[in-house]
Amino acid sequence: MVRRVVLVALGAGVLTAAAVAALNLYVVARASAQTDDVADVPHAQAAIVLGAGVHPSGWMSGMLRDRVARAVELYETGRVDRVLVSGDHGRWGYDEPGTMRDALLAAGVPAHAIFTDHAGFDTWASMRRAREVFGVRSAVIVTQGFHMARALFLAREAGLDAHGLVADRSGYGRQGRISAMREILARVKAVGEAVTGRGVLLGPRHPITGDGRQTWGPEPPEGQGPPRVYRLGTS
Repeated sequence: MVRRVVLVALGAGVLTAAAVAALNLYVVARASAQTDDVADVPHAQAAIVLGAGVHPSGWMSGMLRDRVARAVELYETGRVDRVLVSGDHGRWGYDEPGTMRDALLAAGVPAHAIFTDHAGFDTWASMRRAREVFGVRSAVIVTQGFHMARALFLAREAGLDAHGLVADRSGYGRQGRISAMREILARVKAVGEAVTGRGVLLGPRHPITGDGRQTWGPEPPEGQGPPRVYRLGTS
């Protein structure tokens, strides 16, 4: 009896591992059209900069700082007409899109060209909202290499003509290794989101061809907003 239970458990484990591996290969196989060279990026309506950690001090994490810096390159070289920053702003004291917007402004990107998505709580939400709220059709996705396959997969599942610009400009140490490991299961989740068409929070439409300042939202109540750091410096 014990032997049978062990064999069943081992078989289930092998099947689960095989399924996870197969789904990862499926996502990666559909994630072509990425580069780390801005010169190789085709023109698109917008760069979609995906959110990452912001420190309590207001400084962007290394991953987020690199993503914003690459978005500046895309805009300055004319590869994109607009920049859409999408991230977590579920409470006043933590604001990924607002932090990215301020850094873009400090780097010289015009205010009207910066759109903020305050409900990009995960990659699927960011892509669905880019298409359905902001009307983006063609985009350059800006994120790190470990995340790019899933981001491009979900972008295309959301109806975007997407290419990727890898933002690996520096090492990320332990956090980078942990993020890469988590990505294995995140890709499995991504396939589930695409298959089920998981709903996301939408809202009023803000065409990407318009003025991005209309998407910035209200300023936080006094004393409740995060610290603001206005330049692409080191944390």
